[in-house]
Amino acid sequence: MLSIWLRAIRIKFLLASVIAVSLGLSLAWYAGSPINIFHAFLTFAGVISLHASVDLLNDYWDFKRGIDTKTKRTKMSGGTGVLPEGLLKPKSVYLVGIGFLILGSIIGIYFVMIFGITIGLILGFAILSVYFYSTKIVNWGLAEVFVTIKGTLIVIGTFFIQSQSVDDFAIFAGIVVGLLSSLVLFITSIPDHDVDKEKGRRTLIIIFGKSNAVKTFSIFPILIYGVIIFGVMTGLFPVYSLIVLLAKPFLILALWHLKDSEKSENMLISSMTHTLYFSRIAGTLFVVSFLIGF
Repeated sequence: MLSIWLRAIRIKFLLASVIAVSLGLSLAWYAGSPINIFHAFLTFAGVISLHASVDLLNDYWDFKRGIDTKTKRTKMSGGTGVLPEGLLKPKSVYLVGIGFLILGSIIGIYFVMIFGITIGLILGFAILSVYFYSTKIVNWGLAEVFVTIKGTLIVIGTFFIQSQSVDDFAIFAGIVVGLLSSLVLFITSIPDHDVDKEKGRRTLIIIFGKSNAVKTFSIFPILIYGVIIFGVMTGLFPVYSLIVLLAKPFLILALWHLKDSEKSENMLISSMTHTLYFSRIAGTLFVVSFLIGF
């Protein structure tokens, strides 16, 4: 049963939030702030709870809307399959999703009581976004924008909890990890294009079209590396941040296979897999750059 629930919360995708929190902590360390281990642990717990909540609620609403019963599931897309396969009850998934939302909110409220309105604003955005992601945000065509903002705010919030300040370099660094997560969301939404469109969703692949998938995909790494290079040139980031370029081979493979994805489903799956590798490795290298930059 535990393995089923871990599948339902998409355990491998939770790494995005782990990287975002780790980046916020490494930025605080880089800025010379002492790290409060207890607050760091609570931040991880709160952020992961909210991430698990949005994934569970997304599975619930996709099942209720008939999306997951019509999409072809792969290891990277099409939902977790736990509800269409009858492994869990929809009500149970919904209630556990709400439970994680409440847990994340309680931890957030603790930080609001200590650090005030800045964390309160971030928490308020997080709660509303988690609950309405699958019913409103995706329908409005804002899913990728939401994920970028979410990643940015996780970094800013983590940094603020440790340093009680908000600096430019924390904002720009947050944008980088937000875009890395958004890139994964974009590529994994491609196989679901037809069903998502039929059910009223408006992902970027629907807005810009399958024919422009490669061009749309390319926007993300251009922005990611553009922000990093800008940060290094202006002194916001240490020169070590350029080690993120070491993840570029995975990006090249992802693009290469995406170009041939219409010829073979395996090519699209390979593109999604290499995009995930690129996102996680690039994010991890970005975290490390601030630790060695100190």
